[in-house]
Amino acid sequence: MIVDVKMDSTQSLIYKPAGQFEETRFEKIHNIIFNDSIEASKVVAAEIAQLIKQKAEEGNMCVLGLATGSSPVKVYEELVRLHKEENLSFSNVITFNLDEYLPMQRDNLQSYYHFMHEHLFNHVDILPENINIPDGTISPEEIYQYCIDYELKIKEVGGLDFQLLGIGRTGHIGFNEPGSHYNSGTRAITLDHITREDAASSFLGIDNVPKKAITMGINTIKNAKRIILLAWGLNKAKVVQKTIEGNITSQIPATYLQEHLNTTFILDKESCSELIRIKTPWLVTSCIWTDELKKKAVFWLSEKVGKPILKLTDKDYNEYGMSGLLAEEGSAYDLNIKIFNKLQHTITGWPGGKPNADDTNRPERATPSKKRVIIFSPHPDDDVISMGGTFDRLVEQGHEVHIAYQTSGNIAVTDEDARKFAETAITLTSNTKKIEEILKDIENKKANSIDSIAVRALKGTIRRTESLAATRYLNVPDANVHFLNLPFYETGTVKKNNLSKEDIDKMCDLIEEIKPHQIYAAGDLADPHGTHKVCLDALFDAIDILKSKEYMNDCWVWLYRGAWFEWDSYEIDMAVPMSPDQVIKKRNAIFFHQSQKDKVMFRGDDTREFWVRAEDRNRLTAKKYHQLGMADYAAIEAFKRYYF
Repeated sequence: MIVDVKMDSTQSLIYKPAGQFEETRFEKIHNIIFNDSIEASKVVAAEIAQLIKQKAEEGNMCVLGLATGSSPVKVYEELVRLHKEENLSFSNVITFNLDEYLPMQRDNLQSYYHFMHEHLFNHVDILPENINIPDGTISPEEIYQYCIDYELKIKEVGGLDFQLLGIGRTGHIGFNEPGSHYNSGTRAITLDHITREDAASSFLGIDNVPKKAITMGINTIKNAKRIILLAWGLNKAKVVQKTIEGNITSQIPATYLQEHLNTTFILDKESCSELIRIKTPWLVTSCIWTDELKKKAVFWLSEKVGKPILKLTDKDYNEYGMSGLLAEEGSAYDLNIKIFNKLQHTITGWPGGKPNADDTNRPERATPSKKRVIIFSPHPDDDVISMGGTFDRLVEQGHEVHIAYQTSGNIAVTDEDARKFAETAITLTSNTKKIEEILKDIENKKANSIDSIAVRALKGTIRRTESLAATRYLNVPDANVHFLNLPFYETGTVKKNNLSKEDIDKMCDLIEEIKPHQIYAAGDLADPHGTHKVCLDALFDAIDILKSKEYMNDCWVWLYRGAWFEWDSYEIDMAVPMSPDQVIKKRNAIFFHQSQKDKVMFRGDDTREFWVRAEDRNRLTAKKYHQLGMADYAAIEAFKRYYF
């Protein structure tokens, strides 16, 4: 088990917030929390490799149950590295995959057959006859017997030695959706709508996602000798908490794992954030009261009892497990004032700093009064969706604002929109050959196939012109708008390449050219392997290269969140209020991104349009500030400072 690994390099990866034990009485499944998914994946791969070697030494086959999706990708990358660089052999490995869409051809880019060969099987020495993946081409008449045979084959090789799992937001493991029986075996199943929404990005729209699948059953999974479940990112935090701390229920099938005696959940800092020992550690143990933990506790208490900060009493603190905090601070009165002032000092109408003002208690410096600013936007609309009001303030207050669109965003443009623009263009020119070729490519495109380079270029141009329309509306000169088109993104598919030197060089070159006093970037970690996270990593890598430069001593980095999540109140270092007029102006800026307005391809589990989500999120942030005791603003955009 991973918990028994004693290597110093591994132990240092385990995330242990100050004053908190590894597990609490609320937790019913063993779990380990790591700083990030990459290092966690390496440790999981090391356990799998050790098991393979042990079985080989014993002269036995190693039977692995494998998962697909974004969660295990880095595990497979590390296993491939171990094979190529450290001679890990898969010649004694038999694999059984959890599931497959139904119907699904093997050569389809979205098939799990394709996924497993792309990420693992094509790169190691496993024997083809030892690979078992449910067949998505089985006819309805054959499915029942096929599933029985799949179960029998697992039993014939001695059962699963190890099962790797991810977890869906419905709490599914494999494709065992809510309502699955604890004694279920391999079978065909109808997919939950949320599961199909989560898969929509891979299929370029929910309409293309199959409605059925073949999956191993709960009982099949539970019969594995060892189970590891991976969960990364904020979007998994709630279901992880319910699975680990809640009661066993068929509505969250992953809770059945509470009955398995050799299961470990491997989590990152985001996916564990709703666990009691992480979210409210003072309820389970004595705490080392850092400044951030004090803010977190006071804000939570204020919300819990429904009082603004300044009205909290000694009794409130004592009744909710914070007597130790009061003993340290002296009284509720003193603590309330301290935390109230910290919150108040995050609010500013001058995100670039207020000229000729005392900036002692302001989130930004007063000097220089006119700053050079780069707003990095992963996609060509994140800038206005996430910080359109602050963007507008920075321009209005005279700062030199540059917008850097890190990717083309072409994959998020529908074929219908591309056709519309191409058909419009063909009426405006006599040289129609290239446009006719694009229209032919769109017409002949097979379902879920990759766009041609010409079609991708058109879709990228659509996003580019929409972005320029929005930045012009906010009075940014075209010369200050930069389209980086980072190469990692330009694959034509949802799966992107790893960051390369060319990606980092493009980031460095722009920062070197502008020499900014402020950088704004998307800090949305809902998907740790998604485009936002990769774009953030590109920025961090660039900063690591450039941080010794003299101009970087005057550069502050502010992180905004994307369309799905906002910073928790205690995490916010700068809060920029918006007037009702600015809310409308931000909305209008978002509207220029017409290809993303009415038919959003990657909307996740939220059916609202991006402008509605943004406004509701900004209003909710303002409401939370008001409930804590601040003024009643129409909306607030929030930022967290990144220190390098």
